[in-house]
Amino acid sequence: MEKANIHTAGKQLEHAKRALIMIHGRGGSADDIISLSHELNVTDFAILAPQAENNTWYPYSFLSPPKQNEPWLSISLQSIGALVTQIEKEGISKDGIYFLGFSQGACLMLEFIARNASKYGGAVAFTGGLIGDNIHKENYKGSFGGSPIFIGTSDPDMHVPVSRVHETTGILKDMGAVVTEKVYKNMGHTIIPDEIHFANTLVFNH
Repeated sequence: MEKANIHTAGKQLEHAKRALIMIHGRGGSADDIISLSHELNVTDFAILAPQAENNTWYPYSFLSPPKQNEPWLSISLQSIGALVTQIEKEGISKDGIYFLGFSQGACLMLEFIARNASKYGGAVAFTGGLIGDNIHKENYKGSFGGSPIFIGTSDPDMHVPVSRVHETTGILKDMGAVVTEKVYKNMGHTIIPDEIHFANTLVFNH
């Protein structure tokens, strides 16, 4: 897997005070996920969306043993880390960095922030949970210091069990995040306006 290429929107990074990293789902694209930004309160943000090779971040289910998804999982996590480093080099501190992901992208994003917890601007996970056949708490470190996180999901969802969403919420809370979890009955594997409302109200609210 090659290093992800980065699509951008919004303000130029060097002129922005805040940045949003958007992670697309399996089969999606950077342009797809960026189009969602038009519904978010992020008009003054620099927006960066990496594009996965062959439109997938790792080949197997996020519930597979992590070793089965290597080396792709590690490379994908490193690509987000490189983006965070790039943003910080432009003078935006971690509390000005926000994250958003859908489905496989939400799982990857949640795994990254749990492994690299800090006082971020906030995070939005549309249908996702921490990665692995089991939760590997030994991989997670740091404190979110009150960072707001919104997780929305369907019950049931064809890819993400609600039980994993609950586990994820619990761990993020234990690490100091202020997590709002919303479970929607029979929503389907999609993003609905109510989730957008919560993202804007709880995370992109200043």
